[in-house]
Amino acid sequence: MSKIELEKPVRDALVRVLSRYLKDELDVEIGGMDGLLLLDFISEKLGPHYYNQGLADAQVIVAKKLEQITEAIYEIEKPVRI
Repeated sequence: MSKIELEKPVRDALVRVLSRYLKDELDVEIGGMDGLLLLDFISEKLGPHYYNQGLADAQVIVAKKLEQITEAIYEIEKPVRI
């Protein structure tokens, strides 16, 4: 799996969210660099689990849609007489 890359504005926003959460919920203050390191850790260690679950969810949706398409094709099939 290739590394998940987030655009800088998204990374910056996520660092702010993490920093705010740590301050509000755990009374821990971290700087920007520490927040970035924490985000990188979470992305590397936890991110793949969420990514894989997203893929599994997408596979279920695609399978259901494919089944609907297959049924629609059978519905328009013409009878064959020999």
